[in-house]
Amino acid sequence: MPQASQGKATEGARAERLAEQHLTARGVKILARNVRCKGGEIDLIALYEGCVLFIEVRLRKRSDFGGAASSITRAKQRRIVLTAQHWLQGPGRAFRGHPCRFDAITFNALDRDHIEWLPSAFSAEKA
Repeated sequence: MPQASQGKATEGARAERLAEQHLTARGVKILARNVRCKGGEIDLIALYEGCVLFIEVRLRKRSDFGGAASSITRAKQRRIVLTAQHWLQGPGRAFRGHPCRFDAITFNALDRDHIEWLPSAFSAEKA
């Protein structure tokens, strides 16, 4: 893996760890990390107040093309929804009856002071 790609991967993993710490400190139970299926990936799957959260973690240090939240495109949303459906049919089938939502944790800098939790960042219907 080229040096620049390794740096981004390492920063992404650190952002995911910070997001997880942020969520668990607020009573969120992490159910799964880095869930993949053919066609998609979800960074974190969690349970909070009886609701299953499918969480995208985004880091964008520069705002030239919008902030971290604006980088979650419709195509990315569709891939997250696809992966959520896949997870609910397989490993997460015990949670099928729970309400679900799609959240985002965004960072505009890689530190605890720049975390923003966006509940219901997008809906499955509009993805």
